[in-house]
Amino acid sequence: MIIKKRNPLKGYITVPGDKSISHRGVMIGALANGKTEVNHFLLGEDCLATISCFRRLGINIDIDFQNEKVVIEGKGLDGLKAQNDILNVGNSGTTIRLMSGILCGQNFSSLITGDSSIQSRPMKRILTPLKQMGADIESLNHNGCAPLSINSSKCPSLKGIHYNSPVASAQVKSCLLLAGLYAEGDTLVTEPAISRNHTELMLTNFGAEVKSIDNTVSVKPRPSLTGRKIDIPGDISSAAYFIAAALIVPNSELLIKNVGINPTRAGILKVCQMMGADIKLENIKENGNELSADLLVRHSNLKGVNIGGSIIPTLIDEIPIIAVLSCFAKGRTVIRDAQELKVKESNRIDVIVDNLSRMGADIEATDDGMIINGGKPLHGATIDSKMDHRIAMAFAIAGLMADGDTNILDSECVAISYPGFFKDLINLQN
Repeated sequence: MIIKKRNPLKGYITVPGDKSISHRGVMIGALANGKTEVNHFLLGEDCLATISCFRRLGINIDIDFQNEKVVIEGKGLDGLKAQNDILNVGNSGTTIRLMSGILCGQNFSSLITGDSSIQSRPMKRILTPLKQMGADIESLNHNGCAPLSINSSKCPSLKGIHYNSPVASAQVKSCLLLAGLYAEGDTLVTEPAISRNHTELMLTNFGAEVKSIDNTVSVKPRPSLTGRKIDIPGDISSAAYFIAAALIVPNSELLIKNVGINPTRAGILKVCQMMGADIKLENIKENGNELSADLLVRHSNLKGVNIGGSIIPTLIDEIPIIAVLSCFAKGRTVIRDAQELKVKESNRIDVIVDNLSRMGADIEATDDGMIINGGKPLHGATIDSKMDHRIAMAFAIAGLMADGDTNILDSECVAISYPGFFKDLINLQN
């Protein structure tokens, strides 16, 4: 994909449904009794992989591609059926980690894996606590990565534990809460900082007893979950690219409709406001315990900021685009406490710094983040996305303000979370 300097962004856009909520709608809907209807479902490759896995486990799921609607015929906590094939999650870390918690509570054994990227991502972070709960789960290659073998038929019932997680990770927390549905006794997870809470909100909406006190979340076992209608807001991670584009391209004014603003996810908005961004929230509403709003974004003169601590889990997926924003801010931006970036779809610290350096940015990597001195003009370059969807989209936005052509390699990887990204970007500039 070739990106050139473009006209201002004008008009309005509705971004695809939230990726995290879409995954959880399928998973919890499958474990509920009765029908769950999910509207504005994200039809990206990761969420379709979740649907594929649950279909293999005997759940009937109907997809209406035209209307972005998914209907799940839930069979209750014990309704999943053994399958003979390997469950393949593709590139989805959310799918493999959350499903592992569910599969550990079944009365049959499973084998779950993914693509080469998934097979290099750390799974010990879920293996350790699941084993503490009594699960028989192993890394087949004994390297702490997928493929994972889950021998649920050979182990006794799971037991509830109180796990102190060394990382603030919604995937780890959600994995244990979902396993806790099948445990004897309550399951508690304490994090060093609060990670996104979509699992807790959805479980509560479906009838589970979930409590959150400070950084600790607990769930009681064996709830009777009931199917629901879910209206998913737009994904703030997808909206972030258009927020950034409107802020840095002169004379832009953009309305992004119905974006999820869950406080555990909306750190990007706080950072933009700290940088001096002109962003207004309109039409704020709540649906299914999730908040959403329309975002009115205008071109702004930005300033560098320090980003770290407890805000990082609320914007970890947005750091690539925040790094791009920082190149157009006056002064220095320091991003710290973001070592989790090293174990995403790519080592995002290295990939961000390498590619922005190619474009002429004044940027350096640190052990847990990066330092960016803004204001240095960018020029076009060949960008190696490393097949990482968030890298590809972030550098497409950088290319809007770079002199010359920006060539993004393997740009088709955006289909993981936003299949229509490039089409939407072009339409806003015509």
